[in-house]
Parts: sequence; C-alpha cells; structure tokens
Amino acid sequence: MRFIILIKSRITPILLLFLVFFASCKKDPNKQVDEGKVEAGFYHSEDIGWTMEIPQGWEVMQRDDVQDQSDKGLKAISETIGSEIDVSGLKQLINLKKDRFHVFLSTSEKFDLTYEGEWEENNEALKQILYDTYTDRGIKVDTSSSSSNIGGLDFNVFSIKLYGPDDKVILYQDMYNRHINGFDFAATLNYLKPKEKNEILRAWKGSKFK
Repeated sequence: MRFIILIKSRITPILLLFLVFFASCKKDPNKQVDEGKVEAGFYHSEDIGWTMEIPQGWEVMQRDDVQDQSDKGLKAISETIGSEIDVSGLKQLINLKKDRFHVFLSTSEKFDLTYEGEWEENNEALKQILYDTYTDRGIKVDTSSSSSNIGGLDFNVFSIKLYGPDDKVILYQDMYNRHINGFDFAATLNYLKPKEKNEILRAWKGSKFK
C-alpha cells in the first residue's frame, strides 16, 4: 500500500493550531508558491488546471512560515507511523491566512495510479493516520467524511473538530482532496468563526477547473 504518498500532501495542516502568529507577507507572492502564478487577485495552477480568487483581507503566506509548520506536521506523522517520510515531490500551491485560526492551504503531488481504486484506498488509510496523529498527542477530535462539488468537480471531504481541555471546539479543519491530472490535490480550510469560514469557502467554491 502506498498511503505514505498521500500523507505528504496533508502534512501542513497537522498541528497548525499551535501557531502563535503568522508574519504578514511583504514579499512577492509568486515566490511563495512552488507551482502556479498569483496575478490580479487570482491564483492559477497549470498542473491542476485550477483558478481561485484570493478573498479580500486574506494574505499569501510566506514560504518560511509554511515550511516551519510542514516540518512540525511531518515530524508528528512520522512519529505516529514509525517511519520517515520523503516530501521531495510535494508542491506548495496557494496558501492564505486571515489570522492564526483562519487559514487556507493547498498542495499537489504526482500520483501515478498502478491499479484501479488505489487512490481511494490510500485516502481511506490517510484518514486513520490523521486521526491517530491527533489522538496520540492527547487531542480530542471528532471526524466525519462527506463529498462536495467544487467548480464542477466532486471532492472527498474529511472534516475534523479539535477540542480543548474544557471540551470546547478550538479549531475546525475541512480537508478536500481528489486525484486530478495525475496529481493528488488537497485543499484544507482551517477556521473557527462563521464570517471568516464563509469568506474563504466562497472563494474556494468559486474555483474554476479546466
């Protein structure tokens, strides 16, 4: 089973709730992405054939901030599964933030299918690993699976509620993913408040795919 491949494109969201702050991005946003282009308030990925508008008030995250959190997530998952993970093929696409709790993350990684149903099988295995990564660290979570149509394409959605010590929800995570153009494509929405959730969800649902 090649579920390790899929893990790489989801490592960024893990443990993101422990961030104290994100620095504002004052650099060229096109230097903060591994693939695609930011122009006139839109992001476009050639690999995925995906275009999304950047909502007002949301900023492109700096590469160093994203890498720092990716490293934390990678370490957490490696400890959970008991092996190292190679992330050399992972591409950071557009990553946006409003504040510490409201973040949009997107990644892609080449995923060549070797048999029918392989991607779906790996995706199911990934859900358990994500659940275990949180619970192994004493974080109480609830999870659910669903599907959603984004820009005319059906995406798998894995939703996570994270709770604090007082059983109050401290973060929601909705992880959207699908196999597209030979890539494992993932987009994650981290949110807490309805207003900010609706802002980024509106932009994400307004995505266009070739």
